[in-house]
Amino acid sequence: MAKAGFTKSYIPAAYGGLGFGMIDFAIAAEELTRVDVNVPTTLLGTGLALQPVIQFGTPEQRKRFLPPFVEDGDGALLASFAFTEVGGGANYDSDDPRAGVQTMARREGDAWIVSGEKHYTTNGWGWDGRGAHLYTVVCRTDPAKGARGSLAVIAVPGDAPGVHVVEAYDKMGHRGVITPRVHFEDVRVPADFLIGKPGDGLDIVSRTFSWTAALIGAACVGVMRRAFEIALDFARSEVRLGTAPVIDYQNVGYMLADVKMRIEAARYLTWKACHSLETTGDQELAIETKVYCSELAVQVVYDAMRIVGVESYTKRTPLERLMRDALVFPLYDGGNMGIRRRQLHAMLREPGYDSMRAAENRGR
Repeated sequence: MAKAGFTKSYIPAAYGGLGFGMIDFAIAAEELTRVDVNVPTTLLGTGLALQPVIQFGTPEQRKRFLPPFVEDGDGALLASFAFTEVGGGANYDSDDPRAGVQTMARREGDAWIVSGEKHYTTNGWGWDGRGAHLYTVVCRTDPAKGARGSLAVIAVPGDAPGVHVVEAYDKMGHRGVITPRVHFEDVRVPADFLIGKPGDGLDIVSRTFSWTAALIGAACVGVMRRAFEIALDFARSEVRLGTAPVIDYQNVGYMLADVKMRIEAARYLTWKACHSLETTGDQELAIETKVYCSELAVQVVYDAMRIVGVESYTKRTPLERLMRDALVFPLYDGGNMGIRRRQLHAMLREPGYDSMRAAENRGR
């Protein structure tokens, strides 16, 4: 993948990358996910971790952190967004200093000292358990202040003393992507590795996750598309002790038609969300895409399984794997219940909220 240039796709051209537009990346993600979810998830995981630098970093920070990912031609460099606390992630934006993110960074002279425990850090394992090349760590800089005053993102090199990968979680799906527990024990990094300033973490986290929110829609479409193809091929070729292919029966044909319509709706919502986020910066459609497509994917794969029947519950078809992979879509990258719907709820409560703003691509 690295030799083909894919690992450079999310790096801006100004820093040696290919500078893919979001719709380009969505198309690539769909094609890859149709075959295997793990490869594009690894790519998205590194892209996610670099978004704080790409979107909010200073020119000096971009020159420091981005070129190594371009210059490495073997794809050996992985980045990891260390967001989720071991105690949970949904309440990361709490303004009560007793709650929220518990990973802390304290200033000592010309350095930040980072301490805390994270898990579900996609790519945090690296290739061999020795960690990612770079972590972007969500933390607080003042234990007496909540998120609004102290939430921050700090770049932490994976080889810094005090970075420990302590456990790889055994998951039911996405088996080729390791999301480990990582401890940061008094990790010292230069003061200028802080991205933005304390308190900027709220906006950095939101916009970073909006980038993947839109693109996860494409991953969901890829999984749904593969499930549809399996079910369609089955329906065309199997008679199941009957005299005609099962696609000739209305209950099967209508279900296939419904699945196909859902896939098309999900794909074009994804493309619209990518275009909107890239051209206006508005995050509404990206968040809606993540919620809608992720939950739709679970239903579509299940409907494909219903068409194929009980055999789909065995490893004789790829559908059981697709279901295991689809089930995490509503749960990760900002869970739909804990974070994403709360984000949409907050938008709806804003004074003067315009329900047509996102549809008309006007931004805020």
